[in-house]
Amino acid sequence: MTEHTSRNYERDLQELKETLLFLGGTAEEMISQAIRSLLNRDAALARKVIESDPTVDSAELEVDHLCLNLLALRQPAASDLRFITTALKIVTDLERIGDLAVNIAERSVELAAEPPLKPYIDVPRMASAVSAMVRQALDAFVNRDPDQARAVLGQDAAVDQLNVQLFRELLTYMIEEPKNVSRALRITFIAKYLERIGDHATNIAQMVIFMCEGRDVRHPGVRGVAPRRS
Repeated sequence: MTEHTSRNYERDLQELKETLLFLGGTAEEMISQAIRSLLNRDAALARKVIESDPTVDSAELEVDHLCLNLLALRQPAASDLRFITTALKIVTDLERIGDLAVNIAERSVELAAEPPLKPYIDVPRMASAVSAMVRQALDAFVNRDPDQARAVLGQDAAVDQLNVQLFRELLTYMIEEPKNVSRALRITFIAKYLERIGDHATNIAQMVIFMCEGRDVRHPGVRGVAPRRS
């Protein structure tokens, strides 16, 4: 590879990293704004989150384009090849995180039109936890740090527990007063969206571990796919 070609290659890899970080940062900001709109009963801010969705979609397409160009034109090998193919998978999770932030914003608009059901305590705690997971998983990817990725995996159970705890509390509200059902269900949906964001951050972390170590940790105990019989 000539020096000129090498510089272009490094520039393309850097552009891929920056676009992915932009996409991740945008998705993280959408989560923050969606939760803030919920807490402040700010329908205008929620609509701003909903209007951000095309930005995420555009960044996803840009990442796909960069990855495919790198694969077709640069013929990367070894660690760079794993980095690029992992980016192709991660971008799907980031786009879904943006979609889930939009879902939260949509429920926020609906809840802003009704009287508050209860003080929000567990929802912002879940949002803070999953946002940190997304940020750490992306940092692990860019830094090619499997230990940082493993730290993300360890945080998922706490988010799941908060989701279960909140569901039980909201179920009590629904049983005690039927008029609470629609509001409680919307909050339940928001908690589920946040739990799914944590799952997507976990997916990213698992792919980072595979990228760095060649170990697939998605399904412990599964050693591989058995060969098909002819």
